[in-house]
Amino acid sequence: MNVTTAIETRMSCRAFLDTPIPRETVVQILETAKRAPSGGNLQPWLVHVLTGEPLREFAGIIQRKLPTQPMGEGSEYDVYPPNLHEPYRSRRFKCGEDMYATIGIARDNKMQRLMQFARNYEFFGAPVALFFSVDRRMGQDQWADVGMFMQNIMLLAREQGLHTCAQEAWAVWHKSVAEYLTLPADHMLFCGMALGYRDESAPINSLRTDRAPLEEFATLRGF
Repeated sequence: MNVTTAIETRMSCRAFLDTPIPRETVVQILETAKRAPSGGNLQPWLVHVLTGEPLREFAGIIQRKLPTQPMGEGSEYDVYPPNLHEPYRSRRFKCGEDMYATIGIARDNKMQRLMQFARNYEFFGAPVALFFSVDRRMGQDQWADVGMFMQNIMLLAREQGLHTCAQEAWAVWHKSVAEYLTLPADHMLFCGMALGYRDESAPINSLRTDRAPLEEFATLRGF
């Protein structure tokens, strides 16, 4: 699979098969992904990978907490900017509406929407979960490095016939994640990522989000 195909077929998968992923595959992806650009070669990230019994154990911990803490523990950063303005507000709104439309959940069905959102904390059934953290002494530039590292993982997963879903939803469970993974105190949880084979029969996986036309975000001069 070439890079263009990997980019064009990458999507946020929200329904996975439970087919196990070999350790060798995950190691190969991570070994290659570490070549991501990093200013000054700081490489400010850590990644923790769970599968099998550790993943089931951790997911069980969160499932037991959800009834009394439906909003989690609060995040250490804003997943979205407060008072999100246009055009970003409309883009986010349409993304959500399009996603729930694939599974027939109306806007006024708050309970079903919450139940679907809670599937984040089951990694949408994926057999492998990754957690990414960044040294909390780093700045915005280094957070960009983590994003590029994650993008490498997502594209390399496609090369292996796998799919992913990056999940900032895990930011609200940073205390529980840090405790279970024994994260160093100087590291902040950024997000999770589900990894596995896509369930091709799941309607929610039919979603393909819009992208703005080139002329809306690019200015080319001198050509």
